[in-house]
Amino acid sequence: MPVVLDSTAAVRRAAMDLLARREHGRVELSRKLRQRGAQSEHIEAALDRLAEEGLLSEARYLESYVRSRCNAGYGPLRIREELAQRGLPREAIEAALRQSGFDWNEQLREIWQRRFGELPQDPRERARQGRFLAYRGYSPAAIGRLLSGHLADD
Repeated sequence: MPVVLDSTAAVRRAAMDLLARREHGRVELSRKLRQRGAQSEHIEAALDRLAEEGLLSEARYLESYVRSRCNAGYGPLRIREELAQRGLPREAIEAALRQSGFDWNEQLREIWQRRFGELPQDPRERARQGRFLAYRGYSPAAIGRLLSGHLADD
């Protein structure tokens, strides 16, 4: 039997259930609660209270998301785009990426080494490796330096 979200308390319980599983951003959490049938006024009241109590934190969500995606081998361009699609402000995204402490060039080198291991010998292979790394979210400039053997010069 589905839970009826007809009060701020019910919406708060549903939001806390979602937050217990993983961190969420305010926009994402609001969307999920709306999909479950909650009214906008109940959602806003519940989320405001959760934020006041420190249970809902955009900064914590950003930190968690960036760390998770970095550990999965994704680069800053892809992470930035995914967070923007989740409705987070660009300034907060940029700050979270800067504060993450990840060495993007080292991560790029590790991803490339695991997947390919040797520099491309022809343009077709270079393009294939470049497409893979671009899809993962690394900049064309960094990919170009890596595939030409100059990334270690950074």
